[in-house]
Amino acid sequence: MTHQKQIIYIFGNPLLEYDNTPLKLHTALSNTFANIDFIEIDPNENLHPTDGKLTIIDTITDIDDVIIIDNMDDIDSIEQNPNYSLHDLDLGFTLKLLKKIGSLKEILIFGVPQNIKKQDALDQLIILIKNANLQN
Repeated sequence: MTHQKQIIYIFGNPLLEYDNTPLKLHTALSNTFANIDFIEIDPNENLHPTDGKLTIIDTITDIDDVIIIDNMDDIDSIEQNPNYSLHDLDLGFTLKLLKKIGSLKEILIFGVPQNIKKQDALDQLIILIKNANLQN
């Protein structure tokens, strides 16, 4: 029996230095976690929660360290609360819509600060992903 790999969507804009750290970490994360598919995606593309769940890595403003957002109620705070202000405003809208129509039941967002060093972000993400037990 084959197990489906966990999917983690990675967001960012390769042209904007303050928004591309998650994209720069894609290869290192893929090499570290062979049982997870890291997929770069544009926030305007259709997200398809697996069994009502989404796991995302994205840039978040006004934080100093990589954080986890895993409370569905926090989705409603995106854009209004600086602590949970995803840089990609379209992603916030998409998550709210998926929640409203019942397609999204669980969320796990790894929020990467805008001004973090690449290695610091990688080190913190590795620990948080391991602790989240996402590997099959």
